[in-house]
Amino acid sequence: MDRLHYAGHSVITGTAIAHALLGYAQALAQANGSATVQIPTVNDDGSPGRSEMLVGPSSQLISDAEESEHEEVTDEVLVTYLREEAVTLRTQGMPSSVAEIRKGLPAREWPDFEL
Repeated sequence: MDRLHYAGHSVITGTAIAHALLGYAQALAQANGSATVQIPTVNDDGSPGRSEMLVGPSSQLISDAEESEHEEVTDEVLVTYLREEAVTLRTQGMPSSVAEIRKGLPAREWPDFEL
């Protein structure tokens, strides 16, 4: 698990999610863009949570590895999206739409995030 520090607060999320989000934030900054992203988190009591954050050129994210007694948070659709979007931003300089991500996925499998 990783603890993401953002805007004076912190949240615990999965390591792959944290690393993908940092890569995406870096690519957004490079393209001079921004996006709002929702990520799954673990609340202090161990229950599942969600955090929404605006990432872009002025984002100051820090991710620290952290031991946790809770199960690793995963969201492969989100991680894949963030990684692919970072590549697109670095090569084309513009983000895809959520509609493109959702195309072909049944509604129950739509990523639970916004751009």
